[in-house]
Amino acid sequence: EISACLVGSEMCIRDRVYADNAATTQMSDSVLKAMMPLLTDIYGNPSSLHSVGQIAKEHLEAARETVAECIGADPKEIYFTSGGSEADNQAIRSAAYIGARKGKKHIISSKFEHHAVLHTLDALKKEGFEVTLLDVYSNGIVKPEDVANAITDETCLVTIMTANNEIGTIQPIAEIGRICKEKGVLFHTDAVQAVGHIPVNVKDMNCDMLSVSAHKFHGPKGVGFLYARKGILLTNIIYGGAQERNKRAGTENMASIVGMATAIKDATDHLQENAEKVTAMRNRLIDGLKGIERSRINGDLEHHLPGTLNMCFEGIEGESLLLLLDSKGICASSGSACTSGSLDPSHVLLSIGVPVEIAHGSLRLSISEYNTMEQMDHIVKSVPEVVSYLRSISPVWERIKKEEK
Repeated sequence: EISACLVGSEMCIRDRVYADNAATTQMSDSVLKAMMPLLTDIYGNPSSLHSVGQIAKEHLEAARETVAECIGADPKEIYFTSGGSEADNQAIRSAAYIGARKGKKHIISSKFEHHAVLHTLDALKKEGFEVTLLDVYSNGIVKPEDVANAITDETCLVTIMTANNEIGTIQPIAEIGRICKEKGVLFHTDAVQAVGHIPVNVKDMNCDMLSVSAHKFHGPKGVGFLYARKGILLTNIIYGGAQERNKRAGTENMASIVGMATAIKDATDHLQENAEKVTAMRNRLIDGLKGIERSRINGDLEHHLPGTLNMCFEGIEGESLLLLLDSKGICASSGSACTSGSLDPSHVLLSIGVPVEIAHGSLRLSISEYNTMEQMDHIVKSVPEVVSYLRSISPVWERIKKEEK
């Protein structure tokens, strides 16, 4: 009975319109194929000296070379992690402690960073670090001049995300990185939403550290990597063995690492064609949904990820919107999957000036090259129907239309 239930669930999933790719993506067939030998025949521990272990190590280092090549780095600058959150934690703590040893304990970030960054900064504040969170403007973009003006002689780190996970806006990372380099301040960027979707080159971006997670570009969950420029002394956050050049203990997740390398290579090799296809589908959503009464699109659409669209609809609750869309076979979100259990409105939307009562009615649609234009048409048909129904039973919608408080 359990088996039959699971089969039924899988069929149900395949029939759905999956528009929540910013939360996670479907693993590709090529990734699964690349992983299988590491789960069966090539099962050695890469730290073992015997031939079985050394064969595994060859695959480990080949994956490191592939990952490095895709972002313009040296293989010795790549450290495999359990994902983007761990990479963010290690990068930020490493830079903070490097600064502290020099008497510098000031960190600059923005108000709409991922919680892996913001919560790490909160923890560091308890250790005596000063944190400046820069304003983000209504277009969802951090101004480089604000970064420059916030840097002081005490600043040890600037950490600004490459692309926002909720509204999809792309930040002027290369310019921010140049400012940091000129002022001798370490610069980290959370590139979890960017890698595999837009060009990412660590040298062009002038970054010292960069965080990546595989499951955002059709790789497996639970694996990612941290790029750290040569010369940066990383602080361990996991202690134990000597893996990852003594900077990240634990036997390597071999199958997932090889899968990630395959996924990032596939994504970068087909970056332009995928971006064009996904952008066309996103534009179909924009054209079909922007006419909904009292709706708004959040974030600048020029400097924007190809597949992310974030909108707010006055007079409704995002949770109800998502549940009714799900009943129509559409999987979407109202913000970050990491905070889906929270009743608070999105901190990202609040940071760009969206009023609290409007931020509650948000919808994030994030699509990939696996979606189709026919699916976009289904979304365009369904969203207005659901919004209209929710407004028809809302006690406040009529007052909103009359502009009453």
